[in-house]
Amino acid sequence: MTTLTGKVALVVGVANGDSIAAGCAQAFSDAGSEVVLTYVNDRAKPHVRPVADAVAAKLLLPLDVEVSGEMEAVFDAIRDRWGRLDTLIHSIAYCPASDLHGRVTDCSAKGFAQAMDVSVHSLIRMARLAEPLMTKGGTILTMTYYGGEKVVDHYNIMGPVKAALEGTMRALAVELGPKQIRVNAISPGPLQTRAGSGIAHFDTLINAARLRAPEQSLITVEDVGHVAVMLASDGARSISGDIAYVDGGLHVRA
Repeated sequence: MTTLTGKVALVVGVANGDSIAAGCAQAFSDAGSEVVLTYVNDRAKPHVRPVADAVAAKLLLPLDVEVSGEMEAVFDAIRDRWGRLDTLIHSIAYCPASDLHGRVTDCSAKGFAQAMDVSVHSLIRMARLAEPLMTKGGTILTMTYYGGEKVVDHYNIMGPVKAALEGTMRALAVELGPKQIRVNAISPGPLQTRAGSGIAHFDTLINAARLRAPEQSLITVEDVGHVAVMLASDGARSISGDIAYVDGGLHVRA
C-alpha cells in the first residue's frame, strides 16, 4: 500500500504495541506516510518507543492533553518540520475508574468533566490546531464505540461520552468541510487493549462479541489501521461526518 506516500500523519494515543493507535501508526507507515507519535508521560515512553521504532516515526513527542502547552508544542513541531499536516488520528479516552465502574446515575461532576475533556474536548482542540496546517485539505479521525449509540452493559458513563464525541465529529465535519478537511469516526468492535481491560467484565464483553458477530471472530488493531488508511486516502474524499464500523458486522445485530 503506497496510497499515502509523502503524507504527514499524527497519531495520538499509542499506549503500547497492542493499542488501536499502534495499528493505525503501522498502517500509515506501510502506506507511505511520515508518522508522528506521542506519548502521555515519561512512564509511558518506553512502551511507545518500540512502536515508534517499528514505524520509523519521524517525531516522538510528549502529549498529555491535560498539561497546558503540550498539545500546542506538538503541532508547532510538525509545522516547523513540514509546514503542513495531512492526517490526524485521535485515539484517546479516559475516565477515572471510580466513575467508569459505577452507574451513570452516580457519576461525579469531576469525573464526568475529566472524561469529557480528555475524550471529547481534546478532539476539538486538536482540530483547531490542525486546521491551519491542513492547507490542502486533510483527514481527522477519532475512535468511538457502539456504546455511544446503545446502552452496553458495564460501559457506563463512557457511553454518553462517546455519544458526545460522535456529535462533535459531525459538527467538525460541517465546519471544516469548506476547507476540504474531512472528519470521520471509526467504531471498532471489542479489542484486547489496555484501555478495554479497564472496563468491568470486559472478558464477558469480548466473548459475547465473538459469538454474536456475523463473522464470529474478533477484529484486530491491524483491521482498524487498514480502514483508517482507506478513510485518509483520496478514494474516500467524499466521505465525511460518518462512522465506519470495524466489528465484523456486530453492530447490525439486535
